[in-house]
Amino acid sequence: MGKKRRRQQKDDTENQLEKKRQHIEELPEGVHHYEHINEVPLEVQHYFRQRHNIWSKYNDGVWMTDDAWYGVSQELVAAKIAQHVAVMTPDNKSILIDAFCGVGGNTIAFALSGRWKRVYAIEKDPATLECARRNAEIYGVRDKITWFLGDCFELLGPGEKAVSGLRELVAEYGIIFASPPWGGPGYKWDEVFNLNTMQPYSLEHIFNEFSSFTRYIVLYLPRTSDLSQIAACVEEGKKGQVVHYCTKASSRALCAYLGDFVKLPPAA
Repeated sequence: MGKKRRRQQKDDTENQLEKKRQHIEELPEGVHHYEHINEVPLEVQHYFRQRHNIWSKYNDGVWMTDDAWYGVSQELVAAKIAQHVAVMTPDNKSILIDAFCGVGGNTIAFALSGRWKRVYAIEKDPATLECARRNAEIYGVRDKITWFLGDCFELLGPGEKAVSGLRELVAEYGIIFASPPWGGPGYKWDEVFNLNTMQPYSLEHIFNEFSSFTRYIVLYLPRTSDLSQIAACVEEGKKGQVVHYCTKASSRALCAYLGDFVKLPPAA
């Protein structure tokens, strides 16, 4: 009986190793699903330790790129943002563009909210977009999202690379959520983060591009962002709204709601 049990355990272990080997072989270049910290590059180990806060379904096979660990929203934060965006947006706006969808943290939360007839996700890096699609499938919302590979400013622009009709659709029925790159983790050490030197896209560039065709823009920015620079984007006589999103009594990031959004209820 003991020999039979040991043989079964050996077979089970070999099967698990074979499945893991096949899983690794199937991953696109630049995509990872780390299972043990000794697999993880030193610079992202801090984020890997928080993986179950970032993704409650991480063990179901969530895909990440190494760069994505720096910018992906924690799941609870993404869900709260999705809740706020839903209640602050007028009822006649029924589509949402996630202009920098990354590996899908916020995109998935928007799709899960049930508020939008359609969520459109844009990402310029092919490996990162593959992660987002995979992760949306794990969370059961892949078919609620339309995916675009490319530069959001080109796809939503007036030029030849634009997606036909998308800019006009957003102008009439949609809003834009933009979580631009912050230039790596260095922002954490800035007492006040200069949004107009943010790389590769400054606040001024982002706002000018999107505000040319929509009055509904939500920007996901570092918690130490210069509020005076955000205020400069608010039309004279109007008021913008800035909300900090916190976990464990610490701000993780803020969202700037620019345009004709409904005032956030105090209890939201």
